[in-house]
Amino acid sequence: MDFTPTEEQQAARDLAARIFGDLATPDRLAAAGTGTDAELWKALCAAGLPEAVEETGLLGLVLLAEEQGRTTAQVPFTASCVYGLHAVSRHGTDAQRARLLPGLRAGTTVVTGAFPAPAGAGAVRADGEGRLTGTLDRVPWLRDATHVLVPDADRTLWLVRTADAGHPAEAVELTAPWSAGRLRLDGAPAERLGAPTGTPAAPGPYADVLAAARIAFAGLQAGVCAGSLARAVAHTSEREQFGRPLSTHQAVQLRAADAYMDTESIRVTAYEAAWRHDEGLPAAEHALTAAWWAAEAGKRVVHAGQHLHGGLGADLDHPVHRHFLWGRQLDAYLGCGTELLAELGDLLAKGADA
Repeated sequence: MDFTPTEEQQAARDLAARIFGDLATPDRLAAAGTGTDAELWKALCAAGLPEAVEETGLLGLVLLAEEQGRTTAQVPFTASCVYGLHAVSRHGTDAQRARLLPGLRAGTTVVTGAFPAPAGAGAVRADGEGRLTGTLDRVPWLRDATHVLVPDADRTLWLVRTADAGHPAEAVELTAPWSAGRLRLDGAPAERLGAPTGTPAAPGPYADVLAAARIAFAGLQAGVCAGSLARAVAHTSEREQFGRPLSTHQAVQLRAADAYMDTESIRVTAYEAAWRHDEGLPAAEHALTAAWWAAEAGKRVVHAGQHLHGGLGADLDHPVHRHFLWGRQLDAYLGCGTELLAELGDLLAKGADA
């Protein structure tokens, strides 16, 4: 295994870091509220970063998602890349790729998904004509999306245009300001991803997109944690107590060291899972492992980042609080740790029996 970025991946990551660093500032994030920063989204797309994901693979997306997480940038970048570009390019028909990929690259088409929690897979049902019925209570970035990737009860993937959903998206407030909404489908017309309507269900696309989503959002969590820890290190290095910086106190050092190790664990498991996925190796177990680390260790890191700020950590307007909110949201979005471990255990048991 070699996680060293290729020249193309490194160039894309450097460009993303520069754009996110320049435009996803605390003042702009506060002004965006729960909506998308349209100028930032336009800059990312004009720089060709969504299109770069096609060339740099899932590991490239993880690297870019990490940069988004460092600044908690208020754009649907990771979601649209994994549910749109990744899903369509890997599983779409030739006609779907020709029709959808140009808009996904340009940012005029934004796809979100009713993933990754498997419990949501049975909430929507499709009839014989490809019309969907059901309600999905919390879909991130729904208010910005032109399409939603929806798995039905048979784990077939459907693309639904938000304009065809039958009901306008109802705003839903999540822990993190992810422009979320409630998706209500009442016989909404949908397009099956990768095969004509009415053909037998194929579990492959669902499993692949679910694994990719877990890996991509684990990469996002690695960035959120790195950003939180960087702010904590800067604060404790500057703030003094008893005549010396807080960072010289052993208790602070140990808490920061634990947070660093947790952050690196999230990063390396996400990198490994993405690398295996790109190499065509089995990656479902590794995706679950990355998701578990991102959920369980992620919340420890963002709690530590907030605590190391002392009283400032309780200020809802302080930048570190955004990392706390994003970290907790990603913990909830990726799934309960015990449920992820149970799913991983079932997967390992099936492999042992095979």
